Amino acid sequence: MFATVSKKAMTFGLIATMTAGLMVGCGKEEANQNQNATGDSNAPKQEELTGKITASGSSALLPLVKHAASQFQDKHPGVTIDVAAGGSGTGLKQVAEGAVNIGNSDVEAGSEYADKGLVDHQVAIAPFVLVTNKDVAVDDLTSEEAAKILTGEVKNWKEVGGKDQEITIIGRAESSGSRKYIKSALIPKGKDFAKDAVVQDSTGALKTSVEQTTGSIGYMDAPYADDKIQVLKLDGVEYKPENIANGTWKLFSVEHMYTKGTPDKVSQAFLDYILSDEFQSNEVEALKFIPISQLKN
Repeated sequence: MFATVSKKAMTFGLIATMTAGLMVGCGKEEANQNQNATGDSNAPKQEELTGKITASGSSALLPLVKHAASQFQDKHPGVTIDVAAGGSGTGLKQVAEGAVNIGNSDVEAGSEYADKGLVDHQVAIAPFVLVTNKDVAVDDLTSEEAAKILTGEVKNWKEVGGKDQEITIIGRAESSGSRKYIKSALIPKGKDFAKDAVVQDSTGALKTSVEQTTGSIGYMDAPYADDKIQVLKLDGVEYKPENIANGTWKLFSVEHMYTKGTPDKVSQAFLDYILSDEFQSNEVEALKFIPISQLKN
């Protein structure tokens, strides 16, 4: 009898032990499944971006950078981005001095910045156009005619097929990347813009001045142009983004965002966002710029 009872007790004990083991095993498996579903419970949570970015420079690039800043701040409320214009020269100078995190420029940094540790981030292609007040009867110039007008050799629209009307040149200050680009693209070496040109300190101000000044001509990046001014053809070619791709429109520059050395974490995240497929595909063309990938292709 005692032997029989002992056997039964042993049997029940074994069953209880096995059941407990199964329950523990199931508990561990469930815990592992939960952990796999939610991630490592001991892993640190992804840190939200916080900080401040300052950028200055090209007024041509300003609409794109400000738009990107607004979207980036919506995604990362802990980040503040302050964007100012002032011209490409100002942006390059300030980023080289460490006064801002990012210097925006329509042109490559010159040799004077060779030892400043600047890192170039190319973000878009900016098409440039020649524009006039809407009362100007000329709608097409050759490159040679444009150069002679901008240098002051041609002073009246009748000299290039227009009506008898004095030409007023409206340009940008010496620090402007737009000015440097147009000079390199259209004006022969050894010559410069006319001394009597009206100088404006931003692309927006230049556009307003052309709009309000009879007989005026100026230059700007295409995103600023609208139906309040006339966009000229150049060498018989109308400005269209596709004419940059097919090589028939020659006035365009690469837009640069320079940092001094490797960007800090927040600045790098902002640059990454501007270069992301999301922004390049959906926003860059909407702002009338051209995705940088088209240049690389």
